[in-house]
Amino acid sequence: MFLSKSEIIEILKSSDTSILKKADDVRKKYVGDGIHLRGLIEFSNVCKRNCLYCGLQCSNRNVERYRLSKSEILDIAKKGVEEGFKTIVLQSGEDDFFSVGMLCEIISEIKNLNVALTLSIGEKSFEEYKAYKDAGADRYLLRIETTDENLYTKMHPNADFQNRKRCLYNLKELGYETGTGCLVGLPGQSIESLADDILFFKELDADMVGIGPFIPHCQTPLKNEQAGDLDLAVKVMAITRVMLPDINIPATTAMESLRADGRLLALQSGANVVMPNLTDDFHKKMYEIYPNKVSSTRKELEGKLLNIGRYVIDENFGFRNKF
Repeated sequence: MFLSKSEIIEILKSSDTSILKKADDVRKKYVGDGIHLRGLIEFSNVCKRNCLYCGLQCSNRNVERYRLSKSEILDIAKKGVEEGFKTIVLQSGEDDFFSVGMLCEIISEIKNLNVALTLSIGEKSFEEYKAYKDAGADRYLLRIETTDENLYTKMHPNADFQNRKRCLYNLKELGYETGTGCLVGLPGQSIESLADDILFFKELDADMVGIGPFIPHCQTPLKNEQAGDLDLAVKVMAITRVMLPDINIPATTAMESLRADGRLLALQSGANVVMPNLTDDFHKKMYEIYPNKVSSTRKELEGKLLNIGRYVIDENFGFRNKF
């Protein structure tokens, strides 16, 4: 189903929430009731970027920085596989300490565990992305955050909006399942730009889209700004499901951080993926992009899923099945 920009804007501005039921129906038809679990490993909180909304920004001197060693990363991955995870997600700040060779070794060894592997490590060159793909990486997550170039430039000092887009198209060209997404509620963001975000996801033919509300962090320049609206974020997610019916959409932890039932609401409004955090407790608390980040065990999640008639599925390692 294609919606024009004016139709998307109308839905986002309206108090009518019927789009949530529509999105749930589309989700059920195209990807079913199974939920894919991706085991997340946050292996470094060192970041060279200075994104205004992020608690890990390089100018935040209050962050206790860490990097996991190769053996620590592999140990966590192995434990995740033992718990039944079929996808491992390696996420970090933009940390140049990890060379292409180091990452390729880690990727290769994790792939030997017979899992799908997702990377979320920021902007890289075409050659770097190719090396990671050749080493076995299957997916790559790189959120655009906003397609409003002026807002992007304001939120991302010394970053290049056009390079961000280039990276996403490079990933598609290389055959990655490509994930992107946006923040809802950034200061200065308009409903019109959110509509453009959704249309960009469609144009890119993204395979996975993560959408979450902006949550201010007390150690960033945006600490006094108002948090994004959860209901609006869920609407953006629901429209994305209707526009891209067969993709994977996570119920993001930010939604549950704003409201206890936020993640379940997302799962009943088009989402079909949950990403439990496998990082050890000691380091997990240091990876604070936004405050009060929710963490749940696989067992806890499975219980919540059953309560809404959903279940964990590992079919096809959760790859997108294009219709």
